[in-house]
Amino acid sequence: QVQLVESGGGLVQAGGSLRLSCAASGISFSINAMGWYRQAPGKPRELVATITSSGRTNYADSVKGRFTISRDNAKKTVYLQMDSLKPEDTAVYYCKSAANIVIMEKLGSWGQGTQVTVSS
Repeated sequence: QVQLVESGGGLVQAGGSLRLSCAASGISFSINAMGWYRQAPGKPRELVATITSSGRTNYADSVKGRFTISRDNAKKTVYLQMDSLKPEDTAVYYCKSAANIVIMEKLGSWGQGTQVTVSS
């Protein structure tokens, strides 16, 4: 049974930083692609960043240069370092795992989400 548990969300002022973590179990973590998505109130869920099993990363244009996704296969954990946060980054952030990046677009397993709130 796949389980993804996010942590690290909270309230931060604009310009501040947060680091989200997603601990995985029930999957072959080292060979899975991992991703972070977010959903703001009244908006659809959107891709934030992905990382392949080989460590190749991809970012939404809105977070490039501010967010960094990384993974620790030994700990079965994926991270999202968020710097220079803006009020528009406020959302529930979700972790996702999938067999590969292509499959992740349509399939995969989700975590329960963690709230990030950026005050102006």
